[in-house]
Amino acid sequence: MIKKQVEIITRVADSFSTDEIGSDLLFTRRKMLEMAGMAGLSALMDVASAPVQELVMKKPRIACLTTYWAAPRSHADWIFAKLLDGYWWQGAYMPSRVEVVSVYIHQLEESGLGQKICQAKGIPIFNSAREAVTLGGEELAVDGVVIVGEHGNYPTDLKGHWLLPRWWIYNQVIEVFERSKRAVPVFNDKHLSYNWDDAKWMFDKSRSLNFPLTGGSSIPIYYRKPAIELPDDAPIKHSVVLGGTSDEGAIFHAIDVLQAFVERRKGGETGVRSVQSIRGPETWKWVESNPWAGKLLAAVAKRFDRKPEDLQENPKTNMCIVEYNDGTMAAVIGARDVGWTYAGEIEGQEEPTIVSMLDWPGPFDQYHASNAQPHWITEMMVTGKEPFNAERLLLSTGIVNHYMESNWENGRYSPVGRRIETPVLNIKYRTTRGAQFNTGERPPSRPYIRGFDK
Repeated sequence: MIKKQVEIITRVADSFSTDEIGSDLLFTRRKMLEMAGMAGLSALMDVASAPVQELVMKKPRIACLTTYWAAPRSHADWIFAKLLDGYWWQGAYMPSRVEVVSVYIHQLEESGLGQKICQAKGIPIFNSAREAVTLGGEELAVDGVVIVGEHGNYPTDLKGHWLLPRWWIYNQVIEVFERSKRAVPVFNDKHLSYNWDDAKWMFDKSRSLNFPLTGGSSIPIYYRKPAIELPDDAPIKHSVVLGGTSDEGAIFHAIDVLQAFVERRKGGETGVRSVQSIRGPETWKWVESNPWAGKLLAAVAKRFDRKPEDLQENPKTNMCIVEYNDGTMAAVIGARDVGWTYAGEIEGQEEPTIVSMLDWPGPFDQYHASNAQPHWITEMMVTGKEPFNAERLLLSTGIVNHYMESNWENGRYSPVGRRIETPVLNIKYRTTRGAQFNTGERPPSRPYIRGFDK
């Protein structure tokens, strides 16, 4: 009998890694067995007969806050469904390690799908973000917050900013943190805000209140071809990212892909000296006048068995030119049929390093890019550690913010934008993360466990 109980405890301990349990508790297999031994045989029998959830740390309780949860391809549906039902990671299904205990939907009437899912799963929908993170009380009552302020019926301004209320939702959460005198990890989908001052405030609050912050694009952690990561301190000279750049949200994906690669360059991230936007045919004139960009573009075309001019067929393309403080140059260029592709000129290598994020989205019920991201959201909620430097999220946000401003001066638009000096993007850090992208077999069609048939 006792041997069987020890086997039960051992099996439970083996099923949870230190990362899954949380580094603060250090509730490892060895400690579980030590605890059982010290407790004596009678205590061991009591523990062995207890429910499994009492043997390990309880799942973090998460508040999900969103602008809109309707169409089955909205970001809220892709991300929240994985937090509810589990996700596909490194070739296998992973059960959810968090518990969604509250929801707030800004455009509730338009979000019939979200209403049905919450009703079917018994999750309360609150009238405000504040109420969702306090569960209707006065103090913070959750272990983590997931904000998906993407999609919904929101206007764009003259410069093309989509006025999504991410800061407005985030600010309500901060008010609760400050009132409760404690804070918990926060995920913010995509860039922090369309407004630089708001974005910087959001980042600064994470540092002053000492809570982990993550977010950004799902594409840098998507499946890669080839499945490689750049080594630390790679001597990168020039970089190009080709992909969808049609609007603010699309170009953020491409810029975040760029940052995920160039932050690994020799000496670490040094910050950005300037940002410039060029739109339309002038894009290709700039490429022709900068041989390093033309060389990288030609290398990508060759990889896709195409001619360089094939990538220039889109006359409505656009680009973002980024000059870093250490002299490194990069360009994000709109191009069709290449997914998101990074090309880097690395000192000492004859040929550029080319890595593509392709073959998306797969079956929409298992949208590939929304599997790795929920994994790292969950990992942060469980461990209390940022999966990558939040400075990257701030820097990608800032590059997008200044890109959107570049084509405008004194109320007038120019397709060749002005070069904006960016001392506010003097953001330095050195990444310590390993490879984070998804690998292995792609997820099969596996409908979400919604709790209803249609």
